[in-house]
Amino acid sequence: MKWDPQQYLKFSGPRDRPYFDLTGRVFADAPKKVVDLGCGPGNLTKTLADRWPDAEVVGLDASPEMIATAQTEYADIANLSFDEVDAKTWLPDADVDVIVSNAMLQWIPEHAELMGRWLDQLTPGAWFAVQVPGNFGAQSHAIMHDLAESPRWSSLVGGVLRHKDAVHQPHEYLHLLRHHGMTPDVWETTYSHILPANPERHPVLEWTRGTTLRPLMAAFREREQQGRLTKDLNYQVFEAEYERHLVDAYPLDPSTKEAVFFFRRIFVVGQKLEG
Repeated sequence: MKWDPQQYLKFSGPRDRPYFDLTGRVFADAPKKVVDLGCGPGNLTKTLADRWPDAEVVGLDASPEMIATAQTEYADIANLSFDEVDAKTWLPDADVDVIVSNAMLQWIPEHAELMGRWLDQLTPGAWFAVQVPGNFGAQSHAIMHDLAESPRWSSLVGGVLRHKDAVHQPHEYLHLLRHHGMTPDVWETTYSHILPANPERHPVLEWTRGTTLRPLMAAFREREQQGRLTKDLNYQVFEAEYERHLVDAYPLDPSTKEAVFFFRRIFVVGQKLEG
């Protein structure tokens, strides 16, 4: 699944705030090595390098497009580097003092087991901080999922979206941290975003184009290569149908054409106990 750094950064303001709410609960004084898993285009990883100038800060992401952007934009920062890594096969070295992962683990099935392996590798005093979206029951996501699974579209993209089991509930993450020797700090927040007017498409559609729609975009590209698409069944038609539903679910402000978009997020922070 290819990522578009520029599309993702269109909503950098509301997408960035959970990162700072997350890392604000990490009280590491002088870490030697900090890892940002799923660093994306690197704009937020840079803030960790600024916060801990004496630490080695490493941004890791599976997207070559994201890593290329990060390496180009922040090549002049001495304590910051980026590398292309698959989180499913990565394990922290013993010298890692802080792991941050923001809005990445929802893309990985069975990520709780993966988190457990990372936590077991941490040394006493190390910090672990994760944020995942808890918004899969929202209309923006439910409409997309139901449309993909409808009789009209299921033969092409049925089963592509994992909205039903993408993340766990806060209490499940809390027990996971306790089980792996961490002091847990777990909470959830629902953000109220005012998405700006967009002359080309509904604002919520523009938001989902940067993240949630991307697996469907990739699936439609694959079906196109297989010669399975028609003028009536293709990504553009799917997106137009999805947008018609969004217009009803997220009515625009009559004067500003903005949309109010509520977004729930789950935060999981812990520090490794001694012994």
